[in-house]
Amino acid sequence: MGKKTVNIEPETPFHTFTVDQVAEHYQTSILEGLSSEEAAKRLETYGKNELEGDGGVKWYKVLWRQIANTLVCVLLIATALAFATKDFAEGSEFNAEQTMEALRNMSSPTAHVIRDESRVTIPNNQTVPGDIMLFEDGDVIGADCRLFEVFNLETDEALLTGESLPVQKSLASIGKADEALGDRLNMVFSSTTVVKGRAKGIVTSTGMKTQIGQIATSLLSVDGNEKTPLQKRLDKMAYCVFAAAIVLVIIVFAVHNFKYSNEVAIYAISVSIAIIPEGLIAVITLTMAFGVRRMAEFKAIVRRLSSLESLGAVTNICSDKTGTLTQSKMVAVRMWFPEDGYYRITGTGFTPNGEIYRQGETVAGNFPTQEELIPNGSGSNHFLRTLQVASLCNMAELRRTQHPETHGEWTAIGDPTEIALQVLAQKAGLAKPDLVEQGFTLVSEFPFDSSVKRMSVLYQAPPTNSSTSGAHFIFTKGATERVLGCCSAYRAGDVEHSLEGEKGNRAAFENLIDEKMTTLAEKGLRVLTLAYRKFDVKDGVDLVHGLVREEVESNLVFLGLVGIYDPPRAESRPAVLQCYEAGVRVHMLTGDHPSTAAAIAKEVAIIPDDVSVLNNPLIMTAAQFDALTDEEVDRLQELPRVVARCSPNTKVKMIAALHRRNLFVAMTGDGVNDSPSLKASNV
Repeated sequence: MGKKTVNIEPETPFHTFTVDQVAEHYQTSILEGLSSEEAAKRLETYGKNELEGDGGVKWYKVLWRQIANTLVCVLLIATALAFATKDFAEGSEFNAEQTMEALRNMSSPTAHVIRDESRVTIPNNQTVPGDIMLFEDGDVIGADCRLFEVFNLETDEALLTGESLPVQKSLASIGKADEALGDRLNMVFSSTTVVKGRAKGIVTSTGMKTQIGQIATSLLSVDGNEKTPLQKRLDKMAYCVFAAAIVLVIIVFAVHNFKYSNEVAIYAISVSIAIIPEGLIAVITLTMAFGVRRMAEFKAIVRRLSSLESLGAVTNICSDKTGTLTQSKMVAVRMWFPEDGYYRITGTGFTPNGEIYRQGETVAGNFPTQEELIPNGSGSNHFLRTLQVASLCNMAELRRTQHPETHGEWTAIGDPTEIALQVLAQKAGLAKPDLVEQGFTLVSEFPFDSSVKRMSVLYQAPPTNSSTSGAHFIFTKGATERVLGCCSAYRAGDVEHSLEGEKGNRAAFENLIDEKMTTLAEKGLRVLTLAYRKFDVKDGVDLVHGLVREEVESNLVFLGLVGIYDPPRAESRPAVLQCYEAGVRVHMLTGDHPSTAAAIAKEVAIIPDDVSVLNNPLIMTAAQFDALTDEEVDRLQELPRVVARCSPNTKVKMIAALHRRNLFVAMTGDGVNDSPSLKASNV
């Protein structure tokens, strides 16, 4: 190994390769790793695993951009007036211009790899393609890798995709070469974080070849120094004023027959200076400075001070979804129980304030308008049992801060989905701490496993006078297809109906569940299933270590479905409507799935409510949009309003397409994946 030349750029992406193909491509062994000698050769060939750049932001370059104006060069003294406001607006620009430096700092300082058949820790910039890298809970991944061993691995890829939910990883090869970044489940990417589990992978890309490196390349290649329309008009005016001043000087000297004297010279200079609007730059600078301060009050950071000049000329806005149009906080908004039908839950965020309404079944695909309020702590036995499962089969913690400055703000720790379920349970008066205080005791736990996609806990009920006094219960939640497969019955009201035997009809019930899941999914919701069963304790069985998961998670009773999503901000819809009233079109560019993106787009009025996700030119996936040539994009009657599963390059392509139509584009976003498009946009 080491004598062959390794080609770092295959014809197809690595997520389409099998593990053996990746290992063969890089001439490496997944058991032994690279030898130190081979790693040194590859480091010399491919370079260090670090991002390139010009060494960060130079303060004098930022300062020069503020004074490199023709009119300012004539009247430099006007800049002193800008500092007299004590606003120092350029500080925000200086901070915003440090994107490249921030990208470098996101990398992990060290990496765990296998070298010479041993696990070693090396500086991350010494990692080379073909290395065998190991990851554990909490690690920052140091390079793009193809996974070959996974144990419940979940990674936070919000840095690249903008989506806040952790991504569950798997090993299977993916056939589509143009698969969206968020769907490449057999890959992990540089600078993302391991949320849960552990894994091993073959390093496929380092440095500027990684996905985060491609973002850095985009930042370096995009020219963000084009002058704004106002700057161009000021320059033109300055040249005209300068020419007029020269003409006036000539006229003054002509009147005096071109005879030079101190009096004539002073008069000529005075006349030429008099026509220069020396207060104009001060007025403009002060106006911009106050504008920056005003926008900062609304938590809007201006990337360049000059961008304020362009706001009035904007014709199109491209916006990220997660954290920009939405709250970036998952919340449960719908439930469905057999016989009871649908429930609607109000309230947003971590605050457990909200109401639960029983709606019944849908009519012609629409939720009923007549609702029944479920008072806090009440409801049917079926309802209460389901919310008990949501509360107790849950590792998230919900607490209220006591610090006076936060005014009792609610905070949460844990998985976003579990937090949403915990908030839901607390809205129903079934908070986990309260149930534990009542006497519910955790006996055993089977944590969420990506291979089975469910979680179960064994609880002992409190001693009471009821029939369930001191009984043991299995509470389970997870993906519908995985939980439903473990169920032998379903609960409707207070009656359990068998799915097996002569009286059971599993196929019909599964079709019913598919129908309800489709209804919830069309609203952009992520659907979870809750189930339970009474557990008969056998003598001599160790309830902590002696239980077999397959036996515990069998013969469950289906309880219901819960629909969860990241809701829009309250101000998003009014803001979009105001944009349309002003003649500004809004486009959503998101890493989320098309159905979820379309549902949110309808809620915030980016697209009409009657628009279908399928075969509609207003809604495209990144794969569909990227497959179009520039000429084909330019021939589209209207550019899509929603582009789902976006990569950073897709967002840049959309902005370039808008520019080719002579449109003035503003970009909003809050993630590193938005950086190239933020730099490519006018505002």
